[in-house]
Amino acid sequence: MKPIEIVSLRKLIREKLAQPAARKPLPAESVASILEHDLHATIQDWKELMEHNEQLTCIPLGFEGRTGHLPNLITDLVNRLRLPSTKTALISIAARAHGDLRRKQGYTAAVVVEESRILQVSIFKTIQKNLSRVDFSKVLLDVITIADEVDSQLKQAMFSYMEPRPLSAWSVASLWVSVPNARACLSTQNRHHGDPSSPP
Repeated sequence: MKPIEIVSLRKLIREKLAQPAARKPLPAESVASILEHDLHATIQDWKELMEHNEQLTCIPLGFEGRTGHLPNLITDLVNRLRLPSTKTALISIAARAHGDLRRKQGYTAAVVVEESRILQVSIFKTIQKNLSRVDFSKVLLDVITIADEVDSQLKQAMFSYMEPRPLSAWSVASLWVSVPNARACLSTQNRHHGDPSSPP
């Protein structure tokens, strides 16, 4: 999540507070409830952003293979938002499983980081769409909690991604799929960054 994106969201929230709409306001909802209700819309936004990024689609996956981790990650986030603000990030089994899966699928670490960034963008986009009914008494604190939780989930995913594991017969067989996929992603990233040594 780029800092400017959070700043823009905060600015929009303050403008809403300074110039309340004349129409009858909708019942206020917590950010947690909004993310829970709009889970599928958030996932769809994430998918559309992914599809416009060549780095993130270099490994061919179906809808479930690409987005199957999102419901559990967002559920963990919703649970965190409903805890007292003094609580620190929780252990996320979903995040650890996601990191392990992405390694097996042949994702590079850079692509795992980028898809996490896009998840943050999609979550804040969902909040922005629902500013007319959000509970403004907590929204800025919730924005901070969201950034912290998504970063924590990424950290846990990367721990699992990087964790050395014994080489079993199954994992040897999986290399026939994951290594070519990883090479394809690296080649895409090198072209994206203008590396002259990457193959055309």
